[in-house]
This record gives sequence, structure tokens and C-alpha cells, in this order.
Amino acid sequence: MKSRIALFVLFVLVAATAFAQDATVTQSDAQKSFEKLKALAGTWEGSFEGHRLDVTLRTTSMGNAIMHEMKGEGPQDPITMINLDADRLLLTHYCDAGNRPRMVGKISPDGKTLEFEFLDVAGSTQNGHMQHVTFTFIDPDHHTEKWEFAMADGKSMGGVLDLKRTK
Repeated sequence: MKSRIALFVLFVLVAATAFAQDATVTQSDAQKSFEKLKALAGTWEGSFEGHRLDVTLRTTSMGNAIMHEMKGEGPQDPITMINLDADRLLLTHYCDAGNRPRMVGKISPDGKTLEFEFLDVAGSTQNGHMQHVTFTFIDPDHHTEKWEFAMADGKSMGGVLDLKRTK
């Protein structure tokens, strides 16, 4: 009887080890993208339309969310939250326009670009809404962010932030 219990325990341990190794191998693109964004945690400096802009990215909620905060002469301190939602990477932008667009992220095959496509928006779109965000990973201390805004009349505007790490 003891040998059967020992054999059963050994089987469970082998199965658990194999499952853990298999889980590591099958990390989803959303999880890989999320980890790539976590590596951007820190303080960044750049400019937008000739004005200085500071960006802070930090992981929060025990590593389950990333908070992106912009401060500068242009934007009025918008906050963006990024989190995993099952097998997708979600971005929610708390916009100066008074709404909260959500976007779904998809990483490029080479892993250098992460694009967020518009999913939906909560709140009024009378003043327009953010519709697309692209992160381009250059090196650990340099990345760009392209933010695209849909005006109420359907026209688009936006720009690219060229950001360098300060901390």
C-alpha cells in the first residue's frame, strides 16, 4: 500500500513539473507584450509639439496592471491603465476629452512594436476620443509612443513621443 501511495505521489510531482514547464512555453502574445511593457517601468523624458513631456510608467496592483501617466505643457495629466484580460492585453485611457476609450494590444511578429486598436469608449465622444496607440521598443532606455486621436468630425490628429529613460 505504501509503495502505491509513493508511486502516486511521484506521478503527481512528475505531472506537475511537466505542466509547469509546458505553461512557461505556452505564454500568450498578450502575456509577452505585458512583460515587455513592464520593462518600461520608470521615468521618461521627451517632447510633444515642441513642448517638454514627462512620462511615468509603473507596475501596480501586485504586478497586475501598468499605469502610464503623462505630464507636460500639452496634455493635462492623462492616465492610461494597461492590464491582461484573459488572453488579450487591454489599454484604458482616462482622457483629457472626458472619456475612457479602451483598446486591445497586438505585438508585431518581431516583438518591436505593440499596437493598440480601438475597442470601445465610455463617456461622451463630443470632443473626440483616442483611437490608436503604438509603442515601438528601440532599446531598454529609448522607446516611442504614437498616440492617435479621432476628432468629433471624423478627422484624426496625434503625434509621436520620442522618449528617453531618466530613471
